[in-house]
Amino acid sequence: MTDQRAVKLLFEEISKAGPINILVNNAGISHIGKVETTSEEDFDRVLRVNVKGYYNCIRAAIGHITANGGGVILNLASVAGSTGIADRFVYSTSKGAVIAMTYSVARDYVGLGIRCNCISPARVHTPFVDDYLSKNYPGREREMYNKLAATQPIGRMGEPEEVASLAVFLCSDAAAFITGTNYTLDGGFMNLHG
Repeated sequence: MTDQRAVKLLFEEISKAGPINILVNNAGISHIGKVETTSEEDFDRVLRVNVKGYYNCIRAAIGHITANGGGVILNLASVAGSTGIADRFVYSTSKGAVIAMTYSVARDYVGLGIRCNCISPARVHTPFVDDYLSKNYPGREREMYNKLAATQPIGRMGEPEEVASLAVFLCSDAAAFITGTNYTLDGGFMNLHG
């Protein structure tokens, strides 16, 4: 995703199999740290994947989507892009950029029949979470999982299928009147603390 030329060639290859009408940007890497514990290399690496990668894919897909009469671009961000989460400086920065990118693309291409939206999940139980817990809390994985899950007022982490269900809806004709929106999928994380 970080090599613009390679991404462009990939989209040209994909377009040979059929029209491109939907792009879902769902790649990202995380980093734990504050400003002073984030090296320049880590900062650049996270922005290269989480922001430039999305830009490269949108740039490679937009002409195809426009030529095919319109479609949908869906970006996956995070609640970290809209609220302060401790020790997530560059990750939060990158996800905030994805949200802003979503609004900009939605505005610029709405007249060409392209809808652009964003999903910002809170913690979702994925292999990434399990790997993180095993690396950072060996022998305490279950305890730390429960602690992280409890940060969502609903009392659990989200499931990948729940994110996928919202993504399918936003990419469908049932969502034809929705563009320029950031959907938090967070079990109450953003609004129910207090």
